[in-house]
Amino acid sequence: MTTAETIRQPRGAFTALSSRSYRIYIGGQSLTNTGSWMQSIAQDWLIFSLTHSSTAVGVTMALQFGPMLLLGMHAGALADRLPKRSILLTTQSLNAAATLALAVVTIAGAVRAADVYAFALMSGVIFAFDVPARQSFVNEVVPEGRLRAAIALNAAVFQATRLIGPAIASVLIVSVGTGWVFAVNAACYLGPTVGLLLLRPSDLRSVPHAPRAPRAVRTAVTYLRERPDVLRTIVLVGVLGTFGLNFPIVLTAMAKTTFGGNASTYGLFNIVLGLGSALGAVLAAAGHRPRMRVIVGSAAAFGLLEAGAALAPDLATFLTLLAVMGFVNLVCQAMANASVQLSVDPELRGRVMGLYMLVFVGGTPIGAPIIGAITSHYGARAGMLVCGVVPALAAVIVAFSGRERSSRQPAFNPLVGAMSSGSASTS
Repeated sequence: MTTAETIRQPRGAFTALSSRSYRIYIGGQSLTNTGSWMQSIAQDWLIFSLTHSSTAVGVTMALQFGPMLLLGMHAGALADRLPKRSILLTTQSLNAAATLALAVVTIAGAVRAADVYAFALMSGVIFAFDVPARQSFVNEVVPEGRLRAAIALNAAVFQATRLIGPAIASVLIVSVGTGWVFAVNAACYLGPTVGLLLLRPSDLRSVPHAPRAPRAVRTAVTYLRERPDVLRTIVLVGVLGTFGLNFPIVLTAMAKTTFGGNASTYGLFNIVLGLGSALGAVLAAAGHRPRMRVIVGSAAAFGLLEAGAALAPDLATFLTLLAVMGFVNLVCQAMANASVQLSVDPELRGRVMGLYMLVFVGGTPIGAPIIGAITSHYGARAGMLVCGVVPALAAVIVAFSGRERSSRQPAFNPLVGAMSSGSASTS
């Protein structure tokens, strides 16, 4: 696509859908995301049913996201060097095999907590390699001018499937059992696999591949030191992911202990949260270039809303706050993701997004056990209150640190930033 064609591209939340390659890609992702949300509900409810412990849910989350701490940056470097489509085809196949194995054990009635822990760890290792490749692969399936819309639309579709996945999972758990949820999810992995195979090389936009280098990860870290704007966004997202998004822990406990519900209640919570999230992601896609003050403000608002939901006096109030939480959360997430991807050099994008996802989900092994222990000992409301207060405080700190830096330094010059980032990428 020529530069003139890129300039003439229409704006809007759905402009990315004009690309054939993106339509194929997002179609496959819609199916696998639906299955993933089904699995998330089933896994959380299964381990809670087996152990009757919020701490056990936290341990499962820690095992699932822990590998990202060890492998995230190295997996990002791999995504910068190797064809991303090949990496994604491999991870989809491995995910299908692991999920099918858990389905068989669960349907047979032989599942134990140790089996769920082992599956969480295995899927976490696969996840560590899948996410950096997936996050940066979107740059190859849409033109540069539609990248921001594609990133936000990815988030919108991901959250829209939260409306469908939990509903299906709740029905299957009640009617035929948790194991069949895993079986259906294993079949859902066919969607992205077929989609990736349908993509022609001519459909993909050429992006530079980083050469194999012994200091590839260090180069990315050095680059971020010279980009404090990007680094502040990543730090804020890390705190949000570590403490604010422990929904499997606090929502299972809120459903069962606070409101006296069951798996259907937990599914309803996720549906309401997903509805607000989908609307927030669409708004982010339709908006202008992400701004730091909007990212920080939405993170603070999310924290305050979550703290308010923890103190909600009744179910109706809780559901209302949950929907608004989802909306604000996805505005923050979609804009933060787009801001980082649009700000970094293409040859470093895999590594930077590896670090981004490392702090976003890799902090879960730290935050989840803490929130799980608080929830187990002091109740669901206390756990959810902490989940809200910490991100709100972090947003205030990031806002003041950015203001202090801007008062000491001249405003950021895009030309100077591009020159410095270029030198960092060649160091």
